[in-house]
Amino acid sequence: MAITSANQLELLQTAEAVAREKMIDPVLVIEAMEESLARAAKSRYGAEMDIRVSIDRKTGRATFTRVRTVVENELLENYQAEFTVEQAKQYMEDPEVGQQLIEEVPPVEMGRIAAQSAKQVILQKVREAERDRQFEEFKDRAGTIINALVKREEYGNVIVDVGAGEAILRRNEKIGRESYRPNDRIRCYIKDVRREQRGPQIFLSRTAPEFMAELFKMEVPEIYDGIIEIKAVARDPGSRAKIAVISYDGSIDPVGACVGMRGSRVQAVVNELQGEKIDIIPWNEDQPTFLVNALQPAEVSKVVLDEEAGKIEVVVPEEQLSLAIGRRGQNVRLASQLTGLDIDIMTEADESARRQAEFEQRTKLFMDNLDLDEFFAQLLVSEGFTNLEEVAYVEVDELLVIDGVDEGTAAELQARARDVLEAAAKAALESARALGAEDSLIDFDGLTPQMIEALAKDDVKTLEDFATCADWELAGGWTTVDGERHKDDGVLEPFEVSLEEAQHLVMTARIMLGWVDPTELEADEEEQEDADLTKETEA
Repeated sequence: MAITSANQLELLQTAEAVAREKMIDPVLVIEAMEESLARAAKSRYGAEMDIRVSIDRKTGRATFTRVRTVVENELLENYQAEFTVEQAKQYMEDPEVGQQLIEEVPPVEMGRIAAQSAKQVILQKVREAERDRQFEEFKDRAGTIINALVKREEYGNVIVDVGAGEAILRRNEKIGRESYRPNDRIRCYIKDVRREQRGPQIFLSRTAPEFMAELFKMEVPEIYDGIIEIKAVARDPGSRAKIAVISYDGSIDPVGACVGMRGSRVQAVVNELQGEKIDIIPWNEDQPTFLVNALQPAEVSKVVLDEEAGKIEVVVPEEQLSLAIGRRGQNVRLASQLTGLDIDIMTEADESARRQAEFEQRTKLFMDNLDLDEFFAQLLVSEGFTNLEEVAYVEVDELLVIDGVDEGTAAELQARARDVLEAAAKAALESARALGAEDSLIDFDGLTPQMIEALAKDDVKTLEDFATCADWELAGGWTTVDGERHKDDGVLEPFEVSLEEAQHLVMTARIMLGWVDPTELEADEEEQEDADLTKETEA
């Protein structure tokens, strides 16, 4: 068809209709038309030419122009779209490199193939515009709940209609063995929105802990208003869940508000989650107290927290053990997820047996090293002494409180303990030297001979080797992989070196070697202190 004979306003009307149908900007459709016409013109005049088309936004008139750019002689590659300064002089006065010559050319007649190509360009541009609009619409809705209409199921994944496109609910994001039929309505949590080559991908979930939190926000006005906050959620989708809540208004019970009148609010969430049982737990800043709440309905006798290791020991009565652990470990697993702590559950009998074993081990330590009889060694353990260092370097008065210990006996005990420790230190130092430990490491203040021996066994033999160590390599730490915490053993962990102590030792070594400027370090510390103080003030 010939552009000249076409109704020029028809272009604008078509653009408006397509834009309205696809809910995109009409300008994008017109730009697509301009590109398609330019492509058709290039097939007529030559692909090497720089042909451009401009459609008047009011009249619909299409103007075809040829553009040629002035370039330097040695850069001339495409004589159809470029020309040199000398060549340009016959068309332009005083031409300069970079200037363009724009000439209008006759409109082309579009044959069947050119028209088909133009149509493909327009459709492609419209699809891209649709995808951009869909991404812009949903990128800010990640983290919210959406009502969707099931379209079909593919290999266990559910494809749903979200109004402006499709989204996917993967098989592992469904609760239990949920199955859906076309046109079923479902509520899902928008977990992620990603821009991909084939268009925006919207990933939904019904198993995410955040889905439950958002459902409660919809059912409980106090949560929506910020009076009650959901601090943590742990789920075993379709089976059981625990949710921790706190109220910022002393007159409102957070648990009662979430349960609702006769359980109406929590029941609405349970129904949406296929009957998932939900334990609503009051949040507490004190971790042991919070853990006791999290292990409900089991009763806890005692809690021992190791904050550095992120580990906690829970002692329960024998009859409460199975309840505390739960079916297939469900209760303790959810409590662990909720608190972020590794939980060891033991009965009162187990704890008693462990304490007895520790008592016997320490008793034997004192009997073997201090040449004491069993009764005297047990007295030391009963008074709280756990190792030889405590006996050797404690104030004499603390030994005198033990029945039957006078000043002479106390002095003898300390002398024996020091002799054993000195002999052990000497042996450790000799072993470290034999392993290749150098004086730079041996003379470093802060490391005992036993520590130096352990480092040498781990191939850390010089102060330079020590300075390259990471703090967690020395003190140990925890790594989270796929949601599970794994213990990383530290070289100096058996000597109870904390992460902060390890950081200090390594930084001291680096300063001694000249790797770190202490003045810069002090400035950084002051900066951090100021930042912490500012945060506290704002809080």
